[in-house]
Amino acid sequence: MDELSISLPIAERSYRLAIDKEHEELFRKAAKLIDKRIRDYSASYAYKDKQDLLAMVALEYATGYLKNDRLLSDNEKQWQAKLVSLNQALDEQLNTFQP
Repeated sequence: MDELSISLPIAERSYRLAIDKEHEELFRKAAKLIDKRIRDYSASYAYKDKQDLLAMVALEYATGYLKNDRLLSDNEKQWQAKLVSLNQALDEQLNTFQP
């Protein structure tokens, strides 16, 4: 994989990162999304400095991540239960055909 050195502006600071070249677009979009949320929060809430806004954005994304993680886990458990049920039904049907 090709590694790429990029600079991303977030909250009026520039951050240098070394990333896989194939992930450059993802990182740039993420930085833009973070900056947009910072602007949204700054327009809606009182704050002392950018650290407060960054904390709110981090909290928003962390809770979103945890909600998605829980949802994926719940979905996985449901699919596993359905697969077990289907497997049992198939085993029962196969057993009826065996001598």
